[in-house]
Amino acid sequence: MVTDLKIYISPNLEKKTCLEYMHKACDILLSQGCQLYADESIKNELCLKSATYGDPDEMVSMCDYILVVGGDGTILRHAKRFAKHNKAILGLNSGRLGFMATLEHDEIEQLKDFCEGRFTVSKRMMLKAVAQLENGQTKEFTALNDVVFSKGTGCKIADFVVEKNESVITALRADGLIFSTPTGATAYSLSAGGPLIEPQLDCIEFTQICPHSLFARSMIFSPDSEISVCYNAATNPHVTVEVDGVAELKLTPGDKVRIMRSENEVKLIDITGSSFYDLVNMKLIKPLKD
Repeated sequence: MVTDLKIYISPNLEKKTCLEYMHKACDILLSQGCQLYADESIKNELCLKSATYGDPDEMVSMCDYILVVGGDGTILRHAKRFAKHNKAILGLNSGRLGFMATLEHDEIEQLKDFCEGRFTVSKRMMLKAVAQLENGQTKEFTALNDVVFSKGTGCKIADFVVEKNESVITALRADGLIFSTPTGATAYSLSAGGPLIEPQLDCIEFTQICPHSLFARSMIFSPDSEISVCYNAATNPHVTVEVDGVAELKLTPGDKVRIMRSENEVKLIDITGSSFYDLVNMKLIKPLKD
């Protein structure tokens, strides 16, 4: 048995079942000799007397792994926040879909396999978006799932120009654009008609949202591509840039956003050994049949 593993515990306390699942998980981890760490700011809510509390970044930097209890959104937030520490994340699903979580609540006992070293780690690429604004400002964002450009409320369809390495790839009219990682291919891009991509691949997926064209198709770019996006709109011009589902910026004509591979990556732990296609069937197909 592997003992003295240091585990940072991070639950999404907005989920109704989160505390119940977290305490079950912590009981197993403690029984296997693990040491638990958590954020000082949620000490009273967690009620974990056996944990050591402190600053999240300091705690994560000294731990071996991170246990996130929540859904995909929770894992997304923590993956981006702690990517610089290069620590693998173990996800316990207390949300709905839980595509990035390795464990469901009825599989918690498999944490014993984790403590004994029976697991694999998959590396997931991330995207970096650099916005160069007309006013001279530069803003930078990181995405594990996707970077989305969508026309503003009341704004007519926008004209986008997409370039790769300073060569024009396409000029099109659409409600928006999605640039996703393979991990994000099962999110918004899938809903917009994009293909599934094995998450271990390295590439950048480009999918249009409601394009005004009979021939618009998703495109796949090499991971080392640098893609830039600019746009025009005749009236009420602005486009919202959303990063992993969070509205981060409003663009106006003349602004440009460059999208490229991030220097950081995310490591996700898998205990169950389920394949990507097992997850697709379980999460995306079977629920439709039930």
